[in-house]
Amino acid sequence: MELRQLRYFVTVAEELHFGKAALRLHMTQPPLSQTIQALEEALGAALFERNRRGVALTPAGSALLPEARRMLAQAQELPQLVQRAAAGEVGRLTLAFVSSADYSVLPPFLRAYRAAYPQVQITLQEATSDLQLDDLLHHRIDAGLLIPPLPDKARQELDYLPVLNEPLVLALPSGLPVLKKKGKLKLSALPPLPLIIFPRAISPALHDAILSVFHDAGMTPQIGQEAIQMQTIVSLVSAGIGMALVPQSVSNLMRTGVEYRALADATPLVETGLAWRRDNASPVLHGFLELLRKELRKSVLC
Repeated sequence: MELRQLRYFVTVAEELHFGKAALRLHMTQPPLSQTIQALEEALGAALFERNRRGVALTPAGSALLPEARRMLAQAQELPQLVQRAAAGEVGRLTLAFVSSADYSVLPPFLRAYRAAYPQVQITLQEATSDLQLDDLLHHRIDAGLLIPPLPDKARQELDYLPVLNEPLVLALPSGLPVLKKKGKLKLSALPPLPLIIFPRAISPALHDAILSVFHDAGMTPQIGQEAIQMQTIVSLVSAGIGMALVPQSVSNLMRTGVEYRALADATPLVETGLAWRRDNASPVLHGFLELLRKELRKSVLC
């Protein structure tokens, strides 16, 4: 069955006259009749009743008419759909992100992206940096907001764009006497609370950055608990189990029983960036990257 046959069928069904339909189609009547007969043979049912009084749709023809119109309308939209897909305006994007990105770069950029590409379906999944790298290398996601560095093997296949640099801040249980003092706090002024921290295997850069703050202050922290999600770390602080050093954006996670403070001690910057496969030719991904670079130039995210 061809679209041409459906178009001829709809025209005859609307005119209920082969001669008038042929004029409308700018053709002679014999080839039009032959096309309709071929369509009826292909479908195995008569579509028109033909008699001296004229032409009428059979029940089969009446059933086919709305579906034929729908198929012709969809076919008419195909060029535009293909053009939009080639421009990255329609399709799917799978994006993973570390939990800290949910409190910093992710919400504002998603708002900008959805406004620019409303027809793209985005699948979001929270994952640690190590899992994101594995998913990228095995083609399970299109891009990931993660904490570098990228291992040597990953750098051979992935591209990377820095998105955000931010300092570490203290997350402390509310009610500590030291919190009566306003402003920045020194580590040496804090009570000997256990440290709640990311496992090094999950995020070596963040883990090492946190410990470096203590080492630079001449201190060795007592690690009391490890957790792989920022929400969990903050919840443990809220429960009074210990303190934590977290990226500054995590202070947007308001939780009863937790107070955030800037550090008077020197603190390294923690970087968050976007990684993607170098060989991913998806127009949707390229549109995503183009908009991200534009937003970064506007300093919306940083």
